[in-house]
Amino acid sequence: MGKSLFDTTAVKPDSARVPAVITNRTTVAPDTSQALMKKKAHSPGKATARSAMIPGWGQAYNGEYWKIPIVWGALSIPALMFEFNNRYYQKTKFAYEQVFQYNITRDEALLRAISADVKRSDGQPYGLSEYQSSRNFYRQNRDYSVLWFVILWGVNVVDATVFGHLKHFDVSDDLSLQIKPTFNSTGTNSASVGLAVSFKKPEHKLKPLPQVK
Repeated sequence: MGKSLFDTTAVKPDSARVPAVITNRTTVAPDTSQALMKKKAHSPGKATARSAMIPGWGQAYNGEYWKIPIVWGALSIPALMFEFNNRYYQKTKFAYEQVFQYNITRDEALLRAISADVKRSDGQPYGLSEYQSSRNFYRQNRDYSVLWFVILWGVNVVDATVFGHLKHFDVSDDLSLQIKPTFNSTGTNSASVGLAVSFKKPEHKLKPLPQVK
């Protein structure tokens, strides 16, 4: 008996299989993307600002903790020199004023008020010219110590800034050095020969994802 024109044969679900669509895509490895995020997270500007506020803070931000005692040790030298020179500047300045007044009034109490460590070994004060020279000497050294403190503070900021930028500089072992001769022609009768030096980092090809069978 013939089949009807409207009689259709149902296709079983498992009899028709659609082939899996395979796409050849490349992805960045998770560890590579995380490394890029870490590099972007480090800001040289933050290192600069932190060292400008507190010496050594920028070095700590850069991970160079061993520099912190060096920074503080360097800054402590002009700080101590400032304290010493300012102390004796005040003493010699006071002694100068006391001797100056004594030459006018002849009041012995003025000389007794002078500190013993800016007097002679026998307890007598120096003359007016000696105190004037000493006062100027300690004042000059005090001002120089302030200048050196500012300079060293600036060096601390520059160091944090430079090494903050070097955090983004690739210094891995994959870098290669190439030296090759070059020939330059200027379009005239003269020419020059030299060497070209270039750093090259080999490109790492990304592996495709495994195909699903």
